[in-house]
Amino acid sequence: MAHHARGQDDTIIVNTCAVTTTAERQARQAIRRAHRERPDAKIVVTGCASEIDAKRWMELPGVVRVVPNADKLKPTTWGDSKPGLPPSRHARALLQVQQGCDHRCTFCIIPYGRGDSRSTPTAEAISRARALTEAGHREIVLTGVDIASWQGTDGEGLGRMCRTLLQDVPAIERLRLSSIDPVILDPETGDRDLWWLLENEPRLMPHLHLSLQAGSDLILKRMKRRHTTTQVASMLQHARALRPNIGVGADLIAGFPTETDTLFNETLSFIEEQAIPFLHVFPYSERPGTPAARMPAVPNGERQARAAQLRAVGEANRDTFLEKFVGQTVNVLIETPDRGHSPEFAPVRFAADASPAVRGSIIPMSIYSVSEGHLLGRSPA
Repeated sequence: MAHHARGQDDTIIVNTCAVTTTAERQARQAIRRAHRERPDAKIVVTGCASEIDAKRWMELPGVVRVVPNADKLKPTTWGDSKPGLPPSRHARALLQVQQGCDHRCTFCIIPYGRGDSRSTPTAEAISRARALTEAGHREIVLTGVDIASWQGTDGEGLGRMCRTLLQDVPAIERLRLSSIDPVILDPETGDRDLWWLLENEPRLMPHLHLSLQAGSDLILKRMKRRHTTTQVASMLQHARALRPNIGVGADLIAGFPTETDTLFNETLSFIEEQAIPFLHVFPYSERPGTPAARMPAVPNGERQARAAQLRAVGEANRDTFLEKFVGQTVNVLIETPDRGHSPEFAPVRFAADASPAVRGSIIPMSIYSVSEGHLLGRSPA
């Protein structure tokens, strides 16, 4: 992602990602394109891909500097002596509470770019959340590489931090969790405060996006994930008992090394049985230097075909889930004049004859139909 730097004439900042080889290739292409279009511009590179191999990025045309991840969020790195919040562009605001990861999933390069897990202290999260609500944000999304591993100085976990945040910053109208490791929501051993919030706190959005990756126990083991399909099924049953319309998302990798047709079908069946509506499906992408890259590979065409099958099941699940809302009135956070999201993170579009809504407002919409993966709504009569 390229940005023009504030207060730095003719400087282009490229923030790289190392999650997939495609992301890395696109960043290199962006740098070469930027240099072609503006040969006099200074290009500064930061992010995970450049963290892993700074020297390779310095060799690209026009690159004058590689900024370590640890420094990229410090205003002084960019010559700004006044620490402030990034300019607001969204109705919902992202609040990063954690960085890095202590786990070593066999497919993942992230720990090599982001380092070990580091948690934002609760007091700092509170002051950032206050500033965000004062700037007019109605919804705050807690983000990080592995937010489930968030830990406070007294050993408290993510749920306790969320409870404190909601208690100390009453102006937060909606608090949402970004992608989360399912282990934290094991009904037996998971975070009791998170379960308390799901049961008792309407300001915590009824939406969980799980870092699931597979629905086959053998593949999960080879990925070195820490959850089992039984745990996830139990957690979903528990969550749906507390919040019947909870929106559930999942990240999935299709065609992980050693995945046979039989093992893939286990994942496909699991997604169908668990009726998970919001899928992010990625065909497996080799990352050199990771254990999975040395395992027997699934042919690329097969990975793409399996990803397509998973997406088709996801779309069927999504439509069934969305149909539940027809006839209901839902509160929608407005992101553009004609669309927004429900608390469950269901996308909502407004009737063509609806008057434009104000970005950042939360308005009730009467849902009358489902179309192309969206709820269709109009103002209640």
